Amino acid sequence: MHLKKKVLINGDFFCRRLTGIERYAYEITMRLDKISKPDEIAIIVPGNAGNMPEFSKLKFIRHNKKLKSQLWWQMVTLQCFLFAHREYIILDFGNTCLPFFPGIVFLHDIYCKFFSEDFTSIRDKILRTYNRLQYRLISKKAKKIITVSYFSRNQIAETYHIEHERIAVIYNGWEHFNYIKSNYSVFDEFPVLSRPFYFSLGSLSKRKNIKWIVEYAQKNSDSIFAISGVSLLNVKADELDNSIPQNIILMGYLEDSKVKALMTKCKAFIFPSYYEGFGIPPLEALSCGAQIIVSRSASLPEIYANTAHYIDPFDTNIDLDELIKQPVDPPDEILKKYSYDISASQVYDIIQ
Repeated sequence: MHLKKKVLINGDFFCRRLTGIERYAYEITMRLDKISKPDEIAIIVPGNAGNMPEFSKLKFIRHNKKLKSQLWWQMVTLQCFLFAHREYIILDFGNTCLPFFPGIVFLHDIYCKFFSEDFTSIRDKILRTYNRLQYRLISKKAKKIITVSYFSRNQIAETYHIEHERIAVIYNGWEHFNYIKSNYSVFDEFPVLSRPFYFSLGSLSKRKNIKWIVEYAQKNSDSIFAISGVSLLNVKADELDNSIPQNIILMGYLEDSKVKALMTKCKAFIFPSYYEGFGIPPLEALSCGAQIIVSRSASLPEIYANTAHYIDPFDTNIDLDELIKQPVDPPDEILKKYSYDISASQVYDIIQ
């Protein structure tokens, strides 16, 4: 008799900061806990995962092994666990497919396939090669692929010659910002922001295209740009190694409460990425009432439609002050469309 497998969520994201993929994984997991049946879904976390939430319906498994290497956790620890617990099928939010136990996999985008030139150091090239191998493994073996935009679905399907029907599109959301209270002390820390400023948020990696802001700031010394984010160990933006214009304020990592304060007060939120599978920060900014300026590239026009002001990610010959005077659609429909509640329900349907 064939027994229906239970889903096991890879909870390694609880060992990292809640940004991007980790935020998405957290919000969907917490909603699955509310809508699933008791013990229908389990979650496994490394032994060193801290500040764990209380789960009411998800079966919680804390592994005795700590996460020291994400690769080791995925390829060795998890697969050894699944060898011993054949009743589970894995659900992974982080672009990873287990060779011996392929399951339901989120493949947010295939950035490493299209921008080889962004990976220059030996470490970067190893990362690029590993990710490319994962893309191919996911396309061949995953029981179901989930991505976050039709742009990504089409790119994955056409690049790896798989049927579009194998790939579900489940969008990101923004509701976590409802529970964050703005912390305006950030303006005491950075007094220069008492003047009108543009704000940008994201990891300081190449595809986030901080280069666009640096070049624009050099040409427009009267405009102030506040940038929050940390440099990743890989694919770091080269321009951050050089001197930057004085009208750019690099703020480092900021907690969400300070980010929200900046979004509520900025002239506009700017997101010049040249490649995104979805791009959550402009959605957060819209929820704060900010105008958004995004690149006309990758998934961004699909996601933000007529609510955004658009720029060419490779051309800084534009007047931002004039651009944001142009009318755009109100964000109400966009904010209604992209919801973690809707997305979690769609994930649950796939699990079922």
